[in-house]
Amino acid sequence: MPIVEIKVPSPGESISEVRIAQWLVKSGETVRKDQVIAEIDSDKATLELSAEAEGRIELLITADATVNVGDVVARIDTSVKAEEKVKEVKEPKAVKAAGGEKEVKAAPVPAAVPAPGATAAHATPVAKAMLEEKGVDPGKVKGSGPNGRITKSDVAAYIAGGVDAGGQLMNGWGGSRNDNRAKMTTLRKKVAERLVSVKNQTAMLTTFNEVDMSAVMALRDRYKDKFKEQKGIGLGFMSFFTKAVTEALRQFPTVNGQIQGDEIVTFDYADIGIAVSSPKGLMVPILRNAERLSLAEIEAGIKELAVKARDGKLSIDEMTGGTFTITNGGVFGSMLSTPIINPPQSAILGMHNIVERPVAVKGQVVIRPIMYVALSYDHRIIDGKESVSFLYKVKEMIEDPHKLVFGGKDPGEVLLGL
Repeated sequence: MPIVEIKVPSPGESISEVRIAQWLVKSGETVRKDQVIAEIDSDKATLELSAEAEGRIELLITADATVNVGDVVARIDTSVKAEEKVKEVKEPKAVKAAGGEKEVKAAPVPAAVPAPGATAAHATPVAKAMLEEKGVDPGKVKGSGPNGRITKSDVAAYIAGGVDAGGQLMNGWGGSRNDNRAKMTTLRKKVAERLVSVKNQTAMLTTFNEVDMSAVMALRDRYKDKFKEQKGIGLGFMSFFTKAVTEALRQFPTVNGQIQGDEIVTFDYADIGIAVSSPKGLMVPILRNAERLSLAEIEAGIKELAVKARDGKLSIDEMTGGTFTITNGGVFGSMLSTPIINPPQSAILGMHNIVERPVAVKGQVVIRPIMYVALSYDHRIIDGKESVSFLYKVKEMIEDPHKLVFGGKDPGEVLLGL
């Protein structure tokens, strides 16, 4: 009997074991080649496992089990072919016209096509069971899994919202004495370990400043429509900060460095990690050689990485090897925070929300859009003077965007060769 074994692929270098997060098919079902059959958690990312052939699948490992790379987790009997699902379209019936006239055919009635999410068919087995148990209409739940698949966490989040499918208030929050337990994903455990190690193994310190966003907001408002028309991408604030960071890193290379053993390693390039939120948690994909990119290329690169993070398509290579990280808590409303360094990097910039605040300008109190920024850094490698000067340089370039064009210098200084 022709049997194809499905083995656990290697998610990346130095990873020897993974966890079967969930099976997307049941044992005994027929699957098609390249169909996604499972989600696999590693300590760096959540990956998809696909069927290597068409046939009936037999699952050898239960969900939530930890397995080694290369282990056989399923078998496919290729002698069994997946049946084609053909929609039945009824032929129009002949209707005899009144008065004995010529028969006419009734217009064909198209087969009803269910709306996306209208059934639980596009939900994981666990999520489907939860939907049925709680009596929740799957059409009301937005799926965050691959191809919009509804996951257990999606259903739990919907129920926690306190509204059922009929719009009635539920008792899922407040008044009950229930609790829920879920095993930490491999990725979440690894993140927890890394964050604790940063606090224990680095001399982390944070310095703050405030940035007047008036100039960059005016520039953006003036050119955003033309920018999108010509470049095909929206113009946000992240590209300005990324460009300012790369220029500041060039002037203060230690902020772009790392401690490796008893050596300090600095880089002549800036691989910037951009922290993005995904259904699986916070991820930090890397924008390679950001120092060479234009604002449009930075915006396009960030958008591509964010979409991949949302869809669970980020590769291991796209999340390793950064030299500096930027995180923007302002999109969630954060006023101020002390971001934690992303090891083995030595510094991280935290952006926050933009709020109109009263500030003193030339002896007068005026209202300006202000953003607080924070730089957390490893004091073992970066001195206070460098950290403060680096953050102030970023502030200067954002408050005077023309300096982004002239390498962080005033245009007049460049003209005069100063």
